[in-house]
Amino acid sequence: MKASKPETIKHYAVCPHDCPSTCALEVEKKDANTIGRVHGSKRNSYTAGVICAKVARYAERVHHPERLSVPMRRTGPRGQGLSSFTPISWDEALQEIATRFTQITAEFGAQAIWPYFYAGTMGWCQLAATHRLRYAMGYSRQKETICVGISNAGWQAGVGTKRGVDARELSHSEVIVVWGGNPVHTQINVMTHIQQAARRGAKLVVVDPYRTPTAAKADLHLMLRPGTDGALACAVMHQLLKEGYADHAYLEKYTDFTPEVAEHLASKTPSWAAEITGLSCEQIIEFARLYGGTQRSYIRLGYGMSRSRNGASNMHAVSCLPAITGAWQVEGGGALYGHGDIYKGIDKDLLQGKSLATHATRELDMSRIGPVLTGNQDDLGDGPPVKALFIQNTNPMVVAPDLNKVHQGFKRDDLFIVVHEQMMTETAAMADILLPATTFLEHDDLYTASGHTHVQVSKAIIPPQGDSRSNHDVVCALAQLLGHERSTLFTHSSMELLNQALKHSSLPSAEEIHAQEGIDLAESFADAHFLNGFGHADGRFHFFADWQSLGDAEGKLPVLPDHAELIEAADCDHPFRLVTAPARTFLNTSFSETPGSVKKEKRPTAFIHPNDCAEQSINEGDLVTLGNSLGQVTLWAKPFDGVQPGVIIVEGLWPNAAFAEGVGINALVSAEPALPRGGAVFHDAKIWLRKKQAL
Repeated sequence: MKASKPETIKHYAVCPHDCPSTCALEVEKKDANTIGRVHGSKRNSYTAGVICAKVARYAERVHHPERLSVPMRRTGPRGQGLSSFTPISWDEALQEIATRFTQITAEFGAQAIWPYFYAGTMGWCQLAATHRLRYAMGYSRQKETICVGISNAGWQAGVGTKRGVDARELSHSEVIVVWGGNPVHTQINVMTHIQQAARRGAKLVVVDPYRTPTAAKADLHLMLRPGTDGALACAVMHQLLKEGYADHAYLEKYTDFTPEVAEHLASKTPSWAAEITGLSCEQIIEFARLYGGTQRSYIRLGYGMSRSRNGASNMHAVSCLPAITGAWQVEGGGALYGHGDIYKGIDKDLLQGKSLATHATRELDMSRIGPVLTGNQDDLGDGPPVKALFIQNTNPMVVAPDLNKVHQGFKRDDLFIVVHEQMMTETAAMADILLPATTFLEHDDLYTASGHTHVQVSKAIIPPQGDSRSNHDVVCALAQLLGHERSTLFTHSSMELLNQALKHSSLPSAEEIHAQEGIDLAESFADAHFLNGFGHADGRFHFFADWQSLGDAEGKLPVLPDHAELIEAADCDHPFRLVTAPARTFLNTSFSETPGSVKKEKRPTAFIHPNDCAEQSINEGDLVTLGNSLGQVTLWAKPFDGVQPGVIIVEGLWPNAAFAEGVGINALVSAEPALPRGGAVFHDAKIWLRKKQAL
């Protein structure tokens, strides 16, 4: 009789990447040091057994042959990769960092050192490790603007708090609007719940400047021009009020809606919006009637509409729609941008080490790392130039705006760079000291989410690969060498630190949360639907946005929902508008090195309307150059009728080296901070297009 194969044991884990889904996972373990396939947990009602293809193939990343495995010192030119580095011990590496940091502090002051990090891991112990070192040593702080600074302000202007209707209510929705997002690429779980609703008859509307895979599945795709979402939202509100779809009793009880708002929206006609958005009046009216025809209308807002100079205003205008119809009142109605504020009870200040700060220090804007490193005095303030970077969880040599200026800053001979990383990214290649980092499968951490309501704890499944160490362990070792070893924040293990924070938060221990595979902090129906009041002091939804309280001191953003004329509009010299959208199999720059992802994405591509291609005799596969005052980028063309003429889409944060002339797409993106309080304007660039002539 043939022996049966032993059952594969699956271990619970949590995806750490910069994605609202924060999926609960089941990880196959082949042996003590090796993982196999990764699956979505069926026991988590949001993940519901589904994960994206890139995480399913996570073994490609964990066991990548080029994974960093030992500390190294740079002994050759910057930017040349492994050939420029020589292996050293952890003791040597940490001692050299501590010595250089001490010397820089003595000569220039502690603020000359800038710990720079972001969301390569979203776990609270490892993510916040950089902060603990920063606060303990008085190093420069970081203004975290690169992702949600604009969108948070726009949502808060209307709703007053960052939370909304549970996405699991989509099963009760009759109309679902995905606005500014592409969940097929970036949040597959949302698409799973949408498909379940569609089988029950729900209609899907997608608002996006190009025909994404999500838009291709929609019953109605509104392919508007980039940065014009506010105009569309206002025209829809105009039509809802005109045709009797507004719930005036709801507006009276729960919002600050006044005759002034009604008068303002009366001028925002479909024909007005059609001129701005490039949509037809008929499309706008069709959408308004579909949306207004049921209160079981659910808007899932993404980040895309916010990544422009008028992004906060766009977000605010769209958030007004469920207030007009009173959709917040019913199951399956309302909206969701993110759930961050349901986790306010967790003591994140402890995890970030804010109690260690003894005095105020300057705050440097992470989206403006290029101007900061090249000495812009407006960014540096009264402090010294940045003389050292300590980088964890991010790859600014590819990700940051105004990329040519970023590269210029990283090439400074007087800049000491430490990078703690899993792979030889282009930022890692610029390091003076390069440290190998663990993945989420090799350390412990606590995770909150944006797209759902669970708090989860993931524990190490395999030991650290090679000689890699976690963020927390590296920061603890440095703190000891720098003379700040007494705090429990630097002596506790990750789990001990998490338990300390959870105890302060009146939550179960990390071990208990892990054993339960997460706990659900979902709010009651009344709270989630704001029937007990919105987040503002008066408990009302605000059509009148108080932008000044959010940071717009000059009052440039419109107080009432509107199209804000702040975007970088196309002109004769720059007749195209650029959108730098996410790719399906990359997540920021993670997975851009894994074979499965590279095979699917192929190469950096500019998606250009066929009419625009015809004007310059551009054919599929031709090299084209995109440019503006910041720089130029050369990549391959693909005619694509899923955009309006004059709009160009480039998907994915490819390595700079993948482009024909060695610089990536964010070379065309400005580092100008968006209103009201900063943020990167990744989808707001005017550019020119030229066919690259064969040599």
